Amino acid sequence: MKYDSDKHHRRSIRLKGYDYSLAGAYYVTIVAQNRACLLGEVVNGEIQLNDAGQIVQSQWEALSQRFPNVELDEFVVMPNHFHGIIVITDKGQARDAGKRQARDAGKGQARDAGKGQAQGAAPTQLSDDHDPILGDIVGAWKSIVTDEYIRGVHQLNWQPFDRKLWQRNYWEHIVRDEPDLNRIREYIINNPANWQSDENNPKNMKR
Repeated sequence: MKYDSDKHHRRSIRLKGYDYSLAGAYYVTIVAQNRACLLGEVVNGEIQLNDAGQIVQSQWEALSQRFPNVELDEFVVMPNHFHGIIVITDKGQARDAGKRQARDAGKGQARDAGKGQAQGAAPTQLSDDHDPILGDIVGAWKSIVTDEYIRGVHQLNWQPFDRKLWQRNYWEHIVRDEPDLNRIREYIINNPANWQSDENNPKNMKR
């Protein structure tokens, strides 16, 4: 399937009957609520992350420790969105680790629930016979980052967000083959250099 950047922000259409716990590579795009530029800025074609953006990156990098069945490929944090390739490998021991990390994320989310900021499907939805799937992994990451961002707002005067840090949904594409993988890698690597024409750039948003 040819990669189509015009479909970046459309509602994800999952493949019916596809087992998302199967080993495979997935390209995901996650966008900040209202496309607010909370994570840094692009200067001369290079992304310069602020403290919040660095949290987004470090928590993504930690996914392979939280979920033993997860490996990470190319990714980039942009001012108001994130692109990354995530590889789900053999499930095996990932179940217990995934449930434990989901419970931890859920506790953090519950702690701040009364502040009207945390959002997204709680990763505590994992069941005893349920291996972490793509939605669980992304959901846990979004919740953890939201929890960290809330702390930054209250303790470090980070810019507040409007009700939710992330858009409810996320876009995902199953990587079909090596040429597809390489095209996506190239897009991710070049994303900061192409920020001026990116449809997520507030300057390009239709009024």
